[in-house]
Amino acid sequence: MSAVADKSVDAIFSSHNIEHVYPHEVGQVLNEFLRVLSDDGFVVLTCPDLQAVCEVVAADKLLEPIYESPVGPISPLDVLYGLRPAIAAGNHYMAHKCGFTFSVLTKLFLSSGFKSVYGGRRPHFFDLWIMAFKQTKTEAEMKSLAREHLPQ
Repeated sequence: MSAVADKSVDAIFSSHNIEHVYPHEVGQVLNEFLRVLSDDGFVVLTCPDLQAVCEVVAADKLLEPIYESPVGPISPLDVLYGLRPAIAAGNHYMAHKCGFTFSVLTKLFLSSGFKSVYGGRRPHFFDLWIMAFKQTKTEAEMKSLAREHLPQ
């Protein structure tokens, strides 16, 4: 994100991107988010919920479809490591290199300098949604913004 100026954006929406970087790069990504956000900026991020996925894996259903996507059925193996047909077709950027639970993702945002974090799990959709704020927000402020930007 070096081409993006400091404090030049009000919001970042990151949908299923963070799992495509290595664990040691996650802090760098979050630091870059923080750098480019305006003083009152925030991030909306969604990614797979490994806790929900691992519950299915623990039930010995690694290869069974857990939902239907526009590109076909998705199994826990696809969520953990990336969409197998896309990777097999040579799209290696589709591989997942890390993953998160809600508590881990929250701690990562806070340790990167974000002041407030709000969101949660949607286990039935196997995803996490999080809003992270550059400035401290009250619970009421975060809930109000979440109603605008997070799925209900």
